[in-house]
Amino acid sequence: MLNVQLAASQIVQQVLLDGRNLNQALEESLARKSGWEPSKRAALQDLSYGTLRFYGELNAVLRALSHKPISDIRIRHLLLVALYQLKHSSAAQYAVVDHAVKSAATLNPRVRGLVNAILRNFLRCPPEIREEAGYNHLDWWVDELKAQYGEAVSAAMLEAGNGRPPMTLRVNRRRITPDDYLAKMAGMGIVARRIGPDALQLEKPVAVDRLPGFFEGLVSVQDAGAQLAAGFLDAKRGMRVLDACAAPGGKTAHILELSDVELVALDKDEKRLQRVRENLQRLGLQAKLLAGDAANPEGWWDGRPFDRILADVPCSASGVVRRHPDIKWLRRKEDISSFAIQQEKILQSLWALLNPGGKLLYATCSVFRQENQEVVERFLARTPQACLADLPEGQLLPNDQHDGFFYALLQKTA
Repeated sequence: MLNVQLAASQIVQQVLLDGRNLNQALEESLARKSGWEPSKRAALQDLSYGTLRFYGELNAVLRALSHKPISDIRIRHLLLVALYQLKHSSAAQYAVVDHAVKSAATLNPRVRGLVNAILRNFLRCPPEIREEAGYNHLDWWVDELKAQYGEAVSAAMLEAGNGRPPMTLRVNRRRITPDDYLAKMAGMGIVARRIGPDALQLEKPVAVDRLPGFFEGLVSVQDAGAQLAAGFLDAKRGMRVLDACAAPGGKTAHILELSDVELVALDKDEKRLQRVRENLQRLGLQAKLLAGDAANPEGWWDGRPFDRILADVPCSASGVVRRHPDIKWLRRKEDISSFAIQQEKILQSLWALLNPGGKLLYATCSVFRQENQEVVERFLARTPQACLADLPEGQLLPNDQHDGFFYALLQKTA
């Protein structure tokens, strides 16, 4: 536990102080620890994610237990990880404290006593914390949700954002039916239930190498809310389809699994486009992959219009924070308006590439109106050829089955 605890504190420090992406920091850390057994690697992920998930309350607890600010930031983040273990994990308390003291000694021998005292004081008498700290989101975020959704709904959203995300699979209908795949999993002792046309939710997460036929392309891991996009787009056989901002390729693949279309997968980041390529290869699917900016089509578009466009635009990712807890602490209020400007530019640019009678699905993984309804309303107000088509869902709020998403289907009149 000692090495895991210390490594997790370093990852948390990189995120909170340097603004590093949690996934990238974790991947780099694990790459340097190739000799670690799977249980230690899983523990490192749990401690890193868990500490950031509950950073608000852990930080408040640490402030209450410290008589003065802890000057050594390495020790401060080590204590946050240890407090997460004591408060939210089943690890033996004596082991957590012992390893934290030993880890502290490797960083700064003079603070061993301080670390020991803080953690033992927590065990003897956990401090009361204010309700705001218990939200485990930044104050502006909490205020925004309350203003948009009211007290009861925002409280449920905040609670969902602090939870662990469900693991959901998307069955590749070109290879197997959902019922047949459920039977395959049951035969291996994996319990799951069907929650959508192609969506199977696992009772407990498992490593992908335990999923039958994963590497042969029978299934993919994809949130049930994200799986709605391909159905909403309603791409028919023979249509020309653009998936803008396509990486990592989950929606791209789903579109191709549902229909034989001519699909162009676009992404601004060449490295992320490689993820799309790998996903399509595993699933046995084909698309034309292009590196380019959706907001500037003149750099990549061949002049042939599209019948369907999926505009899964960059956003605050406020609907998926339980999968990416670093977002809760790195995002700033002013970021939301910046995203909205970028989203409007992408939407306007892609609209020009759509055939008359065609449909564009605007999508985000945000729960903020500024990036969703307000962007679409402004676009409709200035675009006479655009009308809003009916969808069974518009704004999805995070719950026990899916993350938070927004969808709006826009049709171009002839």
